[in-house]
Amino acid sequence: WDNADFSRGVGTTFYQEFSTLNTAKPPFVRDVEAKVRRYMRSSYSAAWTLKITWEKAPVYSSRTDTQKTITYQAVLTTDGFRSYILMLYQDRGMQWDYTRLAATNVLIGYT
Repeated sequence: WDNADFSRGVGTTFYQEFSTLNTAKPPFVRDVEAKVRRYMRSSYSAAWTLKITWEKAPVYSSRTDTQKTITYQAVLTTDGFRSYILMLYQDRGMQWDYTRLAATNVLIGYT
């Protein structure tokens, strides 16, 4: 786990909110629902979903190397009773050189 550094003008962060209570659901929300159903083995129908994307984010200690970036998303979703988060990483998108990070105990995942 490490911090991204956008202070040098490299990379961007953006978000998109989907309020789908009593409305037609876009393909992205249907895909999120399918993932939650598959992973949790339960029925699920999203009422609200938020997609946050960090695109080409350089690592915090990137003062000299802004070419090594990462692109990932956090997707928060709820049906009003249960809430879930999906952490999605771009395939082969982790370009940070973990041998040059300030922290030596690198971890990708969650607990």
